[in-house]
Amino acid sequence: MMPNWKNALLVLAVGGALASCKKDKEDDTPTPTPVPVNEEELITTLRLHLHSANEVEHKRIEFVDIDGDGGADAVITADTLSIDSVYTVEIEVLNESETPSEDITEEIRAEDEDHQFFFQVSGANVNVAYADTDADGNPVGLSSVWTCPALASDGSMVVTLRHMPNKAAAGVAAGDITNAGGDTDIEVTFPLIVR
Repeated sequence: MMPNWKNALLVLAVGGALASCKKDKEDDTPTPTPVPVNEEELITTLRLHLHSANEVEHKRIEFVDIDGDGGADAVITADTLSIDSVYTVEIEVLNESETPSEDITEEIRAEDEDHQFFFQVSGANVNVAYADTDADGNPVGLSSVWTCPALASDGSMVVTLRHMPNKAAAGVAAGDITNAGGDTDIEVTFPLIVR
């Protein structure tokens, strides 16, 4: 009798396990599809358009690397800035490896709360102030104002675009990248010559 009792118990256990595996008819809701994460864009071109306050001078600072990392070297060009001048600067970000080229600037503008440019000047007498903000009043950096005092200088500027920076961190709103965190979308060192 013992073996029949064990067999009956085994049948009940297996039956209960199988019954618990059945899909509940009341729970036919589909599993939600995850929201796609923003894919990192290929940035081949970072172009800074500088316009003097009197609109007499139009300068350009540019990084172009059509094939991305590896392959051919990037080409960096920078016009000489004038002493005792103020420039309004607009940044253009492109992926020119595609035809037609993709304007990433508009994506940055649409997602401005998730992006911020940083400008780290070394050696050159150039002061940078943000001229645009996101909906929360935090700087973005697609637009800025550069002031060159009446003193010639040579140096460099590192322009960095951060994705998902902590804009509330200490110093970030003032352009200090130290506590920004986030991911670097592009970082380029440009020569700065002020004459």
